[in-house]
Amino acid sequence: MSLSPNFGPRRDGQRPELVVIHYTAMADCDAALRALCDPIREVSAHYLIRRTGEVVALVDEDQRAWHAGAGEWAGRDDVNSRAIGIELDNDGASPFAAPLMDALEGLLPGIMARWNIAPHGVIGHSCMAPGRKIDPGPRFDWHRLARQGLALWPALRTPSALDPDGFRRDALAYGFPDLHDDLLLKAVRLRFRNGAKGPLDGRDCAIMAEMATSVRA
Repeated sequence: MSLSPNFGPRRDGQRPELVVIHYTAMADCDAALRALCDPIREVSAHYLIRRTGEVVALVDEDQRAWHAGAGEWAGRDDVNSRAIGIELDNDGASPFAAPLMDALEGLLPGIMARWNIAPHGVIGHSCMAPGRKIDPGPRFDWHRLARQGLALWPALRTPSALDPDGFRRDALAYGFPDLHDDLLLKAVRLRFRNGAKGPLDGRDCAIMAEMATSVRA
């Protein structure tokens, strides 16, 4: 039985094919838990992971939790009907606690196996709602998840030729929404190259070419 009342049936018979990672952006996890269970707030997630590593199940996985909001991934909207949402107890500025990351690494394999979700289906809230959301933010360790086969991370270290059209094509093939150039670059860098500055360059192009190839494989 779901702890949060904020859910409904997945629409049009859809099943989870994504996992969307969020942070709570609150200093107090108990406050986040109250918000995720407040029917007036109309927000929820399937899981909340405390900094201590405790996993709180809020909504049954087969139900549509209200976590993603407006946005799209791989050209399709209603991400809530296609995703499992995981909220992480983090204020958005601090490092993610080690027990929390351990718990996330323990939780993801079961979800991915139950719903046949590939590593490229584990995304950030910022990936499907760029410009509106930045979580799980620049402090989240995507590379750590990738080492466990729970997400993707680029192996390439050599820049390719600068190819703006190719970069856009590959970013959309990976799943990013069709955005104006600056916001698309910002979304890609937040996920794969945090801290990079300046205009599009050959490393951005190489990363997205590799990631697009990984999705197509």
